[in-house]
Amino acid sequence: MSENFNLLDGIIVIAYLLAVIVIGLYNSKNRDKNVNEYFLAGRNLSWFAVGISLFATNISSEHFIGLAGSGSMRGLAVGQFELIAIFLLILLGWVIAPIYKKSGILTTPEFLEKRFGSSSRKFFSGLSIFTYIITKILVTLFAGGILFNKMFGWSIFSSAIVVVLLTGFYTLVGGFYSVVKTQVFQGIILFSAALVLTILGLNEIGGFSTLKDKLPSEYFQMFKPVDDPDFPWTGIVFGAPIIAFWYWCADHYMVQRVLGAKSINDARNGTILTAFLKIFPIFILVLPGLIAATLFPGLKGDDAYPVLLSSEIVPSGIKGFVIAGLLAAIMSSLAASFNSIAALYTIDFYKPTHPNASERTLVFVGRMVTIAVVVGVILIAPFVKIVNSQIYIFLQSTQAYISAPISAVFLFGFTMKKTNARAAFTALIIGEFIGISRFIVEILIKSNLISNLFLVSFVQINYLHFTIFLFLTSALIILLLSYLPSTASEKVDEGYNWMVSLKSSELSYNKNIVESGGLKFNVLISGLILILTLSLWTIFI
Repeated sequence: MSENFNLLDGIIVIAYLLAVIVIGLYNSKNRDKNVNEYFLAGRNLSWFAVGISLFATNISSEHFIGLAGSGSMRGLAVGQFELIAIFLLILLGWVIAPIYKKSGILTTPEFLEKRFGSSSRKFFSGLSIFTYIITKILVTLFAGGILFNKMFGWSIFSSAIVVVLLTGFYTLVGGFYSVVKTQVFQGIILFSAALVLTILGLNEIGGFSTLKDKLPSEYFQMFKPVDDPDFPWTGIVFGAPIIAFWYWCADHYMVQRVLGAKSINDARNGTILTAFLKIFPIFILVLPGLIAATLFPGLKGDDAYPVLLSSEIVPSGIKGFVIAGLLAAIMSSLAASFNSIAALYTIDFYKPTHPNASERTLVFVGRMVTIAVVVGVILIAPFVKIVNSQIYIFLQSTQAYISAPISAVFLFGFTMKKTNARAAFTALIIGEFIGISRFIVEILIKSNLISNLFLVSFVQINYLHFTIFLFLTSALIILLLSYLPSTASEKVDEGYNWMVSLKSSELSYNKNIVESGGLKFNVLISGLILILTLSLWTIFI
């Protein structure tokens, strides 16, 4: 255990845990009357709750540990994924959210059924559940386990059980409303804690200018050469947005908050708030890695953040607060995963096969699924070792293998009227087969179980470039099957074409908001956020 983690730090961490449980249980009252209440908070979330919840759901332990770890080895370039997200959040708020709100869907896979049929819905929903386990739950537990092991000597398995049980408890009782309300508290805590550690680190070094003097210049170059193994500029510009579109605009794990907003304006304002907050991770999560590399020259990788936190630069009391921030990141993301998996199974699998099930029954099924997920996660916790030493790159590369076909199907579904069900489903099946094959082969090669030269070459393709290839392949399949004479005549549902939706009177802006200048203000803020993002690229080009 860290020598300067004392009683005061322990009290702060315990106080945080008690506060989360109290908030979660207090907001669980009368939140299980029906599916809308339990899985979408009654569609009554304010813009502030949507924005902070989106941010807290996104920022987890892999961001604290992984971004700092990659930053200690490669510099600011890993922050590109955070900046790319800003553009997709603006797109979500202004274009995609109105379509989802108009459709009245409970899950994003349900949107695919409305557009392309039940086969695409069930496949996407099942794939999402699998993805949450691999890219969200296991990665989150592994990253948190690294910190607890370094700080307290706990095993990854032990820390996983404690965090999973605590998070599962209030998620089970209160559903999505409790999850969001705790995330608002957790989001503020994790942001503040990350900011405090960064300030302490910069103060210890002597400021940002001193940091630049002590590290190689390439640490501050965000655009890397085409042959860079992790962040080639071509992959960042063309590949990362594909992953980000899936994550922010199609993944139920994130979109659930938008669906729970009480209006289109609240959904839009919430995404704008999140877009603004996404400017900061490069400073409060990546920068600590550079600070650690400066203060501890021999230190590299995912040990950077834990070692920095356990060092003497963080005084007693503050250390407990920062650990509470990391716990907030872990618990907020786990709670989102538990509730999302329960929602997907209940709404996309159980409800269609039990059309006469009562609302109470559906909520009960959701709770049983939450329990099953919690138990299942505890059982698979020992398998977190499949995560490699650079957590954030592992996360992005794994998501790269499954995101491209989904992004292609949603994009064509929004924009091309002739995209039909057969084209969409075929693109999903073939695209995911290629992507998951890449994932499996990569694990087998790293485990020294196969050494075929062709397969080795296949795996050596940069994951971001592979995303581009997979997206283009999926898009080609959609185009061919949508325009071939034998399939082009297939009936398609144009009711959810985005051009039709945006012209619908149901999506007209609230008159009071337009007259009060609220809409113009939103446009101004969105523009300023995009300008700030482009400015960061200019500074660190």
